Amino acid sequence: MRRWLLPESIEDLLPAEARRVEHLRRGLLDEFALHGYELVVPPLVEYIESLLTGSGRDMDLRTFKLVDQLSGRTMGLRADITPQVARIDSHLLNRNGVVRLCYCGPVVHALPSGFNATREPIQLGAELYGHAGMEADVEVIHLLLRALEVAGVAPARVDFGHVGLFRALASRLQSAGLRSEDGEQELFAALQSKDLPTLRRLLADELESVRDAFLALPELYGKGDVLQRARNALPDWPDVRDALGTLSRVADAVDPAVVGFDLADLRGYHYHSGVSFAAYCAGQAQAIALGGRYDEVGKAFGRARPATGFSLDLRRLAQLAPEPGARAPILAPASADGALRERVRALRADGETVIIALPGHDDDVQELACSRRLLFIEGEWQVTPLERKV
Repeated sequence: MRRWLLPESIEDLLPAEARRVEHLRRGLLDEFALHGYELVVPPLVEYIESLLTGSGRDMDLRTFKLVDQLSGRTMGLRADITPQVARIDSHLLNRNGVVRLCYCGPVVHALPSGFNATREPIQLGAELYGHAGMEADVEVIHLLLRALEVAGVAPARVDFGHVGLFRALASRLQSAGLRSEDGEQELFAALQSKDLPTLRRLLADELESVRDAFLALPELYGKGDVLQRARNALPDWPDVRDALGTLSRVADAVDPAVVGFDLADLRGYHYHSGVSFAAYCAGQAQAIALGGRYDEVGKAFGRARPATGFSLDLRRLAQLAPEPGARAPILAPASADGALRERVRALRADGETVIIALPGHDDDVQELACSRRLLFIEGEWQVTPLERKV
């Protein structure tokens, strides 16, 4: 076996891609800071109970587990940073008012999330705690759109959903099997994949109003009159009206050119508690960013705190973002000359990359991609074009 081979769906970041990722990381975290979001850096590994609290079975299956040799307890490599940030808000900061936090770091997945997906995404996100009103949801949605603008990636649409619709219908189920954890999971999976034959089979013995409502959800997606069609197709129950009303108000606060709906999209169902959203870019089948309200996570940590936020994979965003503009490096000779050192220092202070040509490596200069060089001309060190060998 070759020692340099990496596990499946695990890749190195080589210089060009690493430069794009780091450029985005700095720009986006700086933008978040302008909006009042404070940076936190949770650990990569925690006890499994903390990592999985409030996150549901899907996160359990995605989490690498190992035994801590100091305590003998099971630990996990984080597969999602959101529960960690909720823990920080609940038990470390312990503030009573609104808290805005952001983060960026690697997560590890036991299985890739999709075709050609990495098992080591770099998750970047922002979370707002302490405000239950839709104003918080609108703020984080606007922040996501601003983040995509800073990255140079235009969203084609943002699809909105509400987990309250599924919960309203699930609460009226008559079958004890469907109300069980396994039954609800099967129903959830069929709805998420818009598998109508399976939905009909699972709901064959349910009340007609409940069955028809579940079967209508997969058809309630797209732009335009989706919410009006939902009001016509779904039962006029108070919790259904509340969910549709919230969706309408949140969507009205966003640019109508990008607003869409998918009322059967239940990603994150196990910890989302209200509005959810997914941002898509042109030509991309998978969402570039996911978010929503998840008040249940704070409750699971023993301190009920309203929460909403979003996250994205920085590696994937970097693949869609334009190449950051950068000037080619300047080549400088290896010399103890004080004037040269001062000239190099001044150039670097102006943001120029200056590379010292170490002795004995003249044949390697082409690999450095320098376009200019420092030469001593007329009593001073001057930047001149570098003639490249053909």
